[in-house]
Amino acid sequence: MSLRLIFMGTPDFSVPALAELVARGYEIAAVYTRTPKPGGRRGLELQPTPVERAARGFNLPVLTPTTLKTPEAQAAFCAHGADAAVVVAYGLILPKPILEAMPLGCFNIHASLLPRWRGAAPINRAIMAGDADSGVTIMKMDEGLDTGAMALGERLPIGADTTAGELHDALSRSGAELMPRALGALERGALGLTPQPDTGVTYAEKISKDETRIAWSKPAKNVHDHIRGLSPFPGAWFEMEGVRVKVLRSTLTPGSGASGTVLDDQLTIACGDGAVRLLELQRAGKQAMKAEDFLRGNALKRGARLS
Repeated sequence: MSLRLIFMGTPDFSVPALAELVARGYEIAAVYTRTPKPGGRRGLELQPTPVERAARGFNLPVLTPTTLKTPEAQAAFCAHGADAAVVVAYGLILPKPILEAMPLGCFNIHASLLPRWRGAAPINRAIMAGDADSGVTIMKMDEGLDTGAMALGERLPIGADTTAGELHDALSRSGAELMPRALGALERGALGLTPQPDTGVTYAEKISKDETRIAWSKPAKNVHDHIRGLSPFPGAWFEMEGVRVKVLRSTLTPGSGASGTVLDDQLTIACGDGAVRLLELQRAGKQAMKAEDFLRGNALKRGARLS
């Protein structure tokens, strides 16, 4: 491959794309990622991002600037002499001088079918909204929030019980496979770009802590979508004996009763309309476990109310 690239990404979602570009033989001039954060058992050790760990495994140069807005950062970016940048959940805003520094542009893998779910949490929001499908879009970046022209896209169905974690992994793989196709067309001068339509625009706001608690008074479908849309992180939760319990997996099931009532010995919980069965739970400070294992150590009898 003759294209010289800069790769910009941070979380696990970004790693398959970096690995695929390396496997395809692209020259990666530099890898940009967020700065290490405190972690470890006592929070004292600096933990590199998943992208940094992967990049160092490939013996690629890694940079972790805290901003790209300074003249010094922009000059260092230009000095790599790259043709294009691949951006996958990087986490820093790319200012106009950075976007314009690449002769062929900066190309982003976005985890939705744009223009639906622009913004920070497209995977979670798609499932929480009950969407039947999602996908990835390869977009040439501009100064707007996920508003750039679209190059390629791929649609993926969302199963009735699919969690955000499962969709995350599927979209990560899909984007990793799609980006080399876009770059190949770009190198041949054959990459078509389509402006995003003005209709169908939605925004995937960042998940806030105050929306993660389960509201049993809502219809069962909404409760189920809420649970799976927040699984495994940050996790939808309820309180039991003053202790927070995350629900990581559920399914819709027949049942009725007062909202939040345990209806049987299989953790079927009544909602505002219908019921859900809780399949996997995690008590605060404990490991995740299947419902039957959870019930062995936690008494949740028929008729109990969850808050």
